[in-house]
Amino acid sequence: MTRVIHTGDTHLGYRQYHLPERRADFLAAFRQVIEDAVDAGVDAVVHAGDLFNDRRPGLIDLRETISVLETLRAAEIPFLAVVGNHEDARDGQWIDLFEQLGLATHLDADGTVIGDTAFYGLDYVPRARRDALDYEFEPRSVPHAALVSHGRFKPFPHGDWDLETVLTEATLEFDAALLGDDHVPDRKRVAGAWAAYCGSTERASASERDPRGYNIVTFDDGVSITRRDLDTREFVFIDVELAPSERAAIVKERIREAKVEDAVVIVTIEGEGETIPPAEIEAVGEEAGALVTRVNDRRELDSEAEAAVSFADPDEAVTERVREMGLSDVARSIEGFVRDDSLAQSNLRDRVSETVTDRLDDPGAFEPAEAESPDSADRDGSPAVDSDDSKSAARQATKNATMEEFL
Repeated sequence: MTRVIHTGDTHLGYRQYHLPERRADFLAAFRQVIEDAVDAGVDAVVHAGDLFNDRRPGLIDLRETISVLETLRAAEIPFLAVVGNHEDARDGQWIDLFEQLGLATHLDADGTVIGDTAFYGLDYVPRARRDALDYEFEPRSVPHAALVSHGRFKPFPHGDWDLETVLTEATLEFDAALLGDDHVPDRKRVAGAWAAYCGSTERASASERDPRGYNIVTFDDGVSITRRDLDTREFVFIDVELAPSERAAIVKERIREAKVEDAVVIVTIEGEGETIPPAEIEAVGEEAGALVTRVNDRRELDSEAEAAVSFADPDEAVTERVREMGLSDVARSIEGFVRDDSLAQSNLRDRVSETVTDRLDDPGAFEPAEAESPDSADRDGSPAVDSDDSKSAARQATKNATMEEFL
C-alpha cells in the first residue's frame, strides 16, 4: 500500500490585494499541508504544479519554502513535483534547484517508485506544443502507476487538453492522474483511471468560495481518494440584491452584522437600488476590522444613462480606441485578456505568455493591422465621452493604462 498527499496550486509569494498578510497566508496554507504530511506519516507529498505564483520567486519566498521543505526532508518524506504554468520558464525551473538541494524530486517519464506505486510527471505544456508529445513512459516493476500533471484537462470544465488521449496513448496503463491548475477540487473516471484535481490551498480569487484543502490518495487493491480541508483565512461573501427603493444603508448593515474581523470581505451587489461608491462600502469593512473589503457591483447603467453618454460602457470606448490603434492579431488578443473581468489577475500573465508562444510560428499574427477610422470621435481622434461621466472616464483611463502596460 502507498498513501500520499496530493496537493498543488499553492501559489507561494502571491501578494493578493497587494497585501503582505495575504502572501503570508499562502505560505501558512502550504506549511499546514507539510505538517499534516509529517503528522500522518504519509509515504510522499505529490505537488501537481504552481508551487510558486511567479516564474522568478523572490529570495524571501525561496528561503521560506526551503525551510518548510526541510521539515519534510527531516521526516524522510519525499516531495515529488511537476512544473506548472505559473513557474514554467526557459532559463530553468525551481524544482531542479530544490532537487540539487535534496529537497524534491522532479517527476518525469522515467518514473519514481514510492512503495508499490510509480509516479510519473508531465510538466505543463503550452497548447502549441502538445501535438508533438508522444506520451512515452518507462515501465517500472510495481503494481500501480500514477501520472502527475498540470493543465486544464478535458472532460473537466474549461478543459483544453484531452486527458483521455493522454491516458490511452501512453505507453503504460495508469491507475490515477493527479492533476493541478484547476483551483476547484474534482474527480472522475477517465479511460479506466481515477483523475482528480486537488484544488488550490488558498483562495486565489473571489470566485473560490468553497473551503481549500488537498487530497489523500491511497493505492492498494484499487485507488482511494479522500478530501481534507485546510484552516485558511476567512473569506466573508456578502451578496446583496437591492430593490429599486433600497439604498446603501442595507449593504452597510449587512457588513456590520457579519463577522468580518481579520477577514477578506467580498461584497457583490445586484438589483436596481441606488448607485453606491465602492470606497463607501470598503470604509465600513475597514471600520469593522476586515483585513480588506472588495466590492463587485454587477448592475449595469440604466438606459437613460446610456443615452446620455457616448460609450457609457467603457469597454465599448476601449474597443473603439483599439480599432484606431491598428494592433496586430496577437496584441488584440492580449488586450481582450486585460479587459476580461472573469480572468483572475493571477492568470493574466500566463494567458498572455501562452498566446504569444502559440503564435510564434505565424509572423503575420504580429504584424500591425491597418488602423480603422473611428465612426464616432472628437477632433483630436479620441472617442467622444461625456465629460460629466467621471466614473466612466476614470474606468476607461484605468483600462487603457493597463492595456498599454501589457502591450
